[in-house]
Amino acid sequence: MHPMHDLTAFPITAKWPARHPERLQLYSLPTPNGVKISIFLEETGLPYEAHRVDFATDDQHSAAFLSLNPNNKIPAILDPNGPSGRPLALWESGAILNYLAEKTGWGLPQDAVMRHETLQWLMLQIGGIGPMFGQVGFFHKFAGKDYADKRPRDRYVDESRRLLKVLEQRLAGRDWLMGDDYTIADIATWPWVRNLIGFYGAAELVGIDDFPQVQRTVAAFAARPAVARGLDIPARSER
Repeated sequence: MHPMHDLTAFPITAKWPARHPERLQLYSLPTPNGVKISIFLEETGLPYEAHRVDFATDDQHSAAFLSLNPNNKIPAILDPNGPSGRPLALWESGAILNYLAEKTGWGLPQDAVMRHETLQWLMLQIGGIGPMFGQVGFFHKFAGKDYADKRPRDRYVDESRRLLKVLEQRLAGRDWLMGDDYTIADIATWPWVRNLIGFYGAAELVGIDDFPQVQRTVAAFAARPAVARGLDIPARSER
């Protein structure tokens, strides 16, 4: 093993050993946040090794995982080939996407104005779309669905519809959020929209038929081969 690829100093590798320590290590689960990173990696072909952080066995609260991400959320990465050749441990999906885009020169426009606008749409997903759609999921599909008081659900449905309208207006005359360029803003956003209308079963609740541009773009996103692969990584059989 090359010394620069010795990852044993990172406690997380004791629980999830690196079979290929020269590759980027991904600790994740195929959730809307997790697949952002696997889709990016599949799109770029950057060599990586995926490790499943199993919520069913509370892996995210294990000491090994918390040693890398004290916020106990997936995804997280350990890049043996980080800046200046030093290993880099990183968590928060938006920060990881930004880092990987800079590392590979893909998914983030080189033009400064376009780059900042892309990050703006990325931030909208992180600060708005993800949290709001997640609350709709809780109050529509999970424990919250049994609450007699529907005001919390309706509050998040209304905000989710407002956000879908923002996306709908943005996509008028554009293939992707940034126009012709498919970017990390798309990779962040469309798994969440897909989850809202698919896994959460909230298509009718949010009135998705009112947003044909959004539906078009989700379909185009899902049709990408790298997206199809990334949506099932880490696979259920992997550790």
